[in-house]
Amino acid sequence: MTKVIAPGAALGVLGSGQLGRMFAIAARRMGYRVHTFSPDADTPTGQVADVEVVAEYEDLDALRAFARQVDVVTFEFENVPIDAIDAIEAITPVRPCGVALHTAQQRAREKQFLADRGFPTAPFGRAASLDELWDAVARIGTPSVIKTAAFGYDGKGQHKVTTPADVEHIWTAIGHQEAVVEKFIGLQTEISMIGVRGIDGEMEHYQPFENRHRDHILDVTTTPAAITPALAARAAEITRHVLEELQYVGVLCVEFFVDTEGELLVNELAPRPHNSGHLTFDAAVTSQFEQQVRAICALPLGSTMLLTPAAAMANLLGELWEDGEPNWAAASRFSDVKLHLYGKTEPRRGRKMGHMTAMGRTTDEALDRVISARDALLI
Repeated sequence: MTKVIAPGAALGVLGSGQLGRMFAIAARRMGYRVHTFSPDADTPTGQVADVEVVAEYEDLDALRAFARQVDVVTFEFENVPIDAIDAIEAITPVRPCGVALHTAQQRAREKQFLADRGFPTAPFGRAASLDELWDAVARIGTPSVIKTAAFGYDGKGQHKVTTPADVEHIWTAIGHQEAVVEKFIGLQTEISMIGVRGIDGEMEHYQPFENRHRDHILDVTTTPAAITPALAARAAEITRHVLEELQYVGVLCVEFFVDTEGELLVNELAPRPHNSGHLTFDAAVTSQFEQQVRAICALPLGSTMLLTPAAAMANLLGELWEDGEPNWAAASRFSDVKLHLYGKTEPRRGRKMGHMTAMGRTTDEALDRVISARDALLI
């Protein structure tokens, strides 16, 4: 039986952004100490952690020293080099493990993992050269989407192909790096399913989240998603099987497309808490961040029930600051809407600076409330 890592222990987190910040808040509330490691100082996570280590992820000596000071290590974003994980795993447990991270941090490996196990995906091809890219586009057909295999998020590294004449230009635009070609899917909606698996194999999942994007960045999320019970059950089943196949420990988000025919397709995996689950911090019995703490520390998992029938979240992006400080007083008049800011750094367009959460009897009620509160910031 795996030993429980009890409150009072030190938890390490690789990365120092918004997800690490909320993980640290949940962990400290439960009585744990938190150490964060990243190349940056005075970070969103570092501002609430007990210890902030500033070093590059390639600095294996610094990583080993970090590992010796904590009882378990997790990560808050997937672009941590696998050599860093290997160095830490030789000293202290990493949860989820390096194999899971290695699979999910690169689209080509991730897509192949899903396809080899029969999970539904859009038709895709892999390409490591211009000739292979031509072949993949010819095989998949147009319209399609070319995505860089690594370091793509919030729409970065993605290019739509409408004719074969686009291919060479896109190959140059992505820097001649490995890519995945996916058939362009007509969408009914996009949903995410957040599941969690403990060390002993115990699993829980939240109700599906429905996500709406603006400029490829998540704008608003509502739960429960407006999909059929059968589709929700299928998404939960796929998520549970992915967790099992990866022998995963911790929180995993599976992002799905629902196409115009009502079919469910896995888009990608996020091996960490996910932006769409931020609303669980206020709206669920146990937040996704507390679930991450529970899972990596070998504690029983918490309830995923919502505190009200529905909830909604709206992201706050850097452009809210373009004309000066937002009107916090006006937004605060919505006393039932919860505000989260991620530690003030220099606002930039497209940077996620915070979010708001509202609860209600219906998703429409919750969404109307949270959008009204966000709009008030610009009064």
